[in-house]
Amino acid sequence: MVTIYDIAKETGYSVTTVSKALNNYSDVSSKTKRAILDAVEEMGYLPNSHARTLTTKKSWTIGVIFIESLGVGMKHPFFNAVIESFRKNVEVLGYDLLFASRMINNQQKSYLEQFKYRGVDGVVVVCSLFDDVQVKELMDSSIPTVVIDLHSKESAVVNSDNFAGSYKAVEYLYSLGHQSIAHIAGHATTFAGQERRNGFMTSMKTMGLDIPDEYVVNGDYFSREGGYKAMKQLLSLPNPPTAIFTAADSLAIGAMEAIKDAGYQVPDDFSVIGFDDIELAQFINPPLTTVRQDTELIGEESADLLIKQINSQQKIAQSVVVPVDLVIRDSCKALVKEESSKPS
Repeated sequence: MVTIYDIAKETGYSVTTVSKALNNYSDVSSKTKRAILDAVEEMGYLPNSHARTLTTKKSWTIGVIFIESLGVGMKHPFFNAVIESFRKNVEVLGYDLLFASRMINNQQKSYLEQFKYRGVDGVVVVCSLFDDVQVKELMDSSIPTVVIDLHSKESAVVNSDNFAGSYKAVEYLYSLGHQSIAHIAGHATTFAGQERRNGFMTSMKTMGLDIPDEYVVNGDYFSREGGYKAMKQLLSLPNPPTAIFTAADSLAIGAMEAIKDAGYQVPDDFSVIGFDDIELAQFINPPLTTVRQDTELIGEESADLLIKQINSQQKIAQSVVVPVDLVIRDSCKALVKEESSKPS
């Protein structure tokens, strides 16, 4: 069985340095840590969890709370990708994930009670809702916590630059000649929904474009059905838009289905842009132009923030905003200005 002493001998570092690297201490350089972690993987080192717990006074377990409003749970494509990235970044340091259950000994408990009972070292929360009381309770507790897809000045939070992404989407549509641009918005109770709507409104005003009230339609909680229903509403207008920016790829897919069911084509009749760049976006017909969230970096930054708190035994109130990119595919088309007839 490979021991920590074997890792030290193989790498040439002291046992103390190897131990610090495995526990992600900040006084170990990235180069040293990488060399040690590579040796750990190559040699198949597995620490004894019981001994490690007694030695470090840590459970080596991180609690996970996953809150989304579509009822699909871990099948949610964006949140699933973020948690997978987070898992990879903490697993290499020796942590296991524990997904929350409200039941302990057949009694319903709060998230905070659940994680105190389990003795987790920290908690990662994936949640867009502003008004979840139990998430707020966790954020206010002494347990190291990082929240993904939410904004707070009182906790460690990581989210995409929703505002900038929405601004870029409208800017792109405007560059194609579109001036009648509508927005299918995410729910107003979500941070992402609010920020993407704000980015849309600001960009439209900057471009000097009108925003009729009926051009901003609620797509509910970013659902495919919400996008379909909202697009039908836009199609029924006396002067429908030529382009639609949606607050999520799922909304965009629903909108495209509504367009096709009404006898129109994307992008010949209507241009559509999404937000997220879920895997399905590149495979639908036509492939969806969208704003890509960097799920790998979101997971990495979240893991880094949480491990810092666990190691320092202090909560950090820090916000990390992850950049986004516009991915251009085939769901948008440039408008061709009608040429004035030439005199004979």
